[in-house]
Amino acid sequence: MQKEYRIIPDKFRFLSGSMIKLIAVITMLIDHTACYFFTRGEMPYTLMRGIGRIAFPIFAFLLAEGFIYTRNRLKYGTSLLICAVLSELPFNLVHTGTVFYYEGQNVFFTLFFGFLGMCVITYIKKYPLLQIACLIALGVAAALLNTDYKVVGVAFILLMFALRENELVRPFAVFMLGNSWWALGAFVPISFYNGKRGFIKGPVLKYAFYAFYPVHLFVMYLIKYRVFFR
Repeated sequence: MQKEYRIIPDKFRFLSGSMIKLIAVITMLIDHTACYFFTRGEMPYTLMRGIGRIAFPIFAFLLAEGFIYTRNRLKYGTSLLICAVLSELPFNLVHTGTVFYYEGQNVFFTLFFGFLGMCVITYIKKYPLLQIACLIALGVAAALLNTDYKVVGVAFILLMFALRENELVRPFAVFMLGNSWWALGAFVPISFYNGKRGFIKGPVLKYAFYAFYPVHLFVMYLIKYRVFFR
C-alpha cells in the first residue's frame, strides 16, 4: 500500500471538491477574459493570465480524483469526450470567428486523453510494453491534434494521478508546464481539500459545471466579435 505524505492535517482541511471546482472555474474565467479582451504585455493581461495558470493544475487534480471515486468510469469518460466535442465550436469561434477552423483543440481533449491515460495505467498494468505503447500513442495524438497544453498537459494529469497520495512531491510537477510559479498557487486550495464532494450534487449541477466551459466561450465570442452589439 502506498504511504501517504500530507502537508496539512486532516482537521484543518475545509475545502470540498465543489469549492475547488469553483476556484478552478473562476481562475479560468479570469484567464480567458485576459486572453480575449486585453492586450499582451499590459499589466492587467500579465496579472490575469498569471492567476489563470492556477486553473489547469486544479482541473487535472479533480480529474484524477474523479477517476478514482466515480462509480461509472465509462460514463465519466464519455461525458468528457462529449464536452470536448461540443466545446470545439465555441472554442473555434472565439479564437478565429469561424466555426470549423482553429489550429488547436480545447482543453477538454487534453483532459480526455489524460483520462484515457489513467485507464491505461489502471487496466493494463500487467502488460508493460502494451501500456507504454498506448501512452506513447496518446502523447502522439495530443501532439497531432495540438490540444491545449499538448503532451505536457496529458503527462501532468498522469503525474497528478501517480502522486495523489504524496503532497510533498506533487507541487513540483507544475514545473513541467512552463508557468510554474503562478501554477504553484493551485496547490494551496488542493492542500486544503477535505475529500468531500460538496454542493455540486445531482445531474443538474454536475452537468452545469461541464456546460460552463463551452457556454462561457460562446458568450465571449459574442462579446469579442460584437455579434449582438454592432
